[in-house]
Amino acid sequence: MLKVGLTGGIAAGKSVVGEMFVALGARLVQADRIAHSLMQPGEAVYNEVVRHFGREILNPDGSVNRAKLAEVAFGPATAPESKRASRIEELNRIVHPVVIRSQEEWMQEVGRQDPHAVAIVEAALLLEAGAGKRFDRLIVVTCSEEQRVTRFAARQKIDLEAARKEVIRRMAAQLSDEEKIKAADFVIDNSGSLEKTREQVRQVWQKLKPEKS
Repeated sequence: MLKVGLTGGIAAGKSVVGEMFVALGARLVQADRIAHSLMQPGEAVYNEVVRHFGREILNPDGSVNRAKLAEVAFGPATAPESKRASRIEELNRIVHPVVIRSQEEWMQEVGRQDPHAVAIVEAALLLEAGAGKRFDRLIVVTCSEEQRVTRFAARQKIDLEAARKEVIRRMAAQLSDEEKIKAADFVIDNSGSLEKTREQVRQVWQKLKPEKS
């Protein structure tokens, strides 16, 4: 089995690229979905996050309001960078180890089911979490900063100015594209049309397939 990490900055189009790989035959799990399930009431991660960040991050039904959690963790843009970084690190220390363990368990299960599978883990903070060496190959998805803003605005249903501030705030907590590209085996430029992205995915898939056995 071939273990592949799929990463990239905010709103680069990782999920779109991941779906394209699935259409070609890859198995995929999203770290974001794992984290979401771990933050359901009653889970140990949920309890720790609430303990560290307060009940103001919760919805009336007790579930985590992810926008409020992001606001508390990333902090206002006016806050000192050192303070914002420490809060993000605090959240990552709670969530990352459990997410990584769940990813490992998922890959082991995929390997048991199909020893020749290509198992892809999609994770925005894959390198930041120190998980890069857990994979045989690493794919980084990139796009322009303006595209990030436009896509994030559409996804969150907010105006471009608010999206730009949020993208800049979140990108400050991530490695730059340049740093991610240095660690990558393959880079997919998602700045063009979907068909151009799909063609790059096909080319990478042709290189991954011979390795999976």
